[in-house]
Amino acid sequence: MQREHVFTGRLDWTGTARHDAQGALELPRRYLIEFDAIAPLEGSSPPVFRGEADKHNPETLLISSLMACHHLTYLALCEKARITLLAYRDTASGKLALRDGKMRFVDVLLQPVVQVADAAQVQSALRLHERAHENCFISNSVNFSVRVEPQVAA
Repeated sequence: MQREHVFTGRLDWTGTARHDAQGALELPRRYLIEFDAIAPLEGSSPPVFRGEADKHNPETLLISSLMACHHLTYLALCEKARITLLAYRDTASGKLALRDGKMRFVDVLLQPVVQVADAAQVQSALRLHERAHENCFISNSVNFSVRVEPQVAA
């Protein structure tokens, strides 16, 4: 595997400056993210930060990246271990809090629930979550706690 990989994208603001009834400037939080050969992603800030609830925001995208990275790393490990999965679902939550005078993520919890084909492989499949967490590129790149509380059943 190569030692470096570069991913290049673009973000364009899609809002239009306007003024409210009192003349105060309003800058809608809409944006479009594009990477070559991938469907564009519409986003905004979350409603708590004057954004739109029906769009992804940086917070949901960060949590999504952590879930997807753990999932993909786990799948690779299961392939190597020849553990056949029947189902995989993750539920995640992330906490933003004021720390050191800055709003930041302080904790993300991933809760993957996995079903394996062979009951004899449940414990092995459970242990692979630890290895997946240790090798997740995104989890290794953040400066806050990422916890994984998996469940595996046959």
